Amino acid sequence: MTDARRLKIKIQIHSGEEIAMGPGKADLLDAIREHGSISAAGRAMGMSYRRAWLLVDTMNRCWDTPLVQTAPGRSAMSGAHLTAQGESVLAHYRALQAGVARSARGPHYDALAACLLPCPRTSQKG
Repeated sequence: MTDARRLKIKIQIHSGEEIAMGPGKADLLDAIREHGSISAAGRAMGMSYRRAWLLVDTMNRCWDTPLVQTAPGRSAMSGAHLTAQGESVLAHYRALQAGVARSARGPHYDALAACLLPCPRTSQKG
């Protein structure tokens, strides 16, 4: 049996009440870059087109310029791609994630991991 204790630190960047960027949205941007469409990216991530589109819509509304540009149709220019702003935001977010992951290891992490149960108790009593 493996030790189920783990500390997961995730970064969420908010614009008002919306999550402008987080781990899942960054993964979606990576998938859009790889697949060239929102629907293909969603399929690759196991989510519906609607869910992927809603996440892209949120991101595009939260930043000063859109992160994803779409072009309808069946031409070579159709589909979706990251804008220069999208590439920049994704690169900065990934760098921030890497920095947090490096700095998260240490005495504070170890102290929290040491007192974390492998799984929750079934009740607060007893």
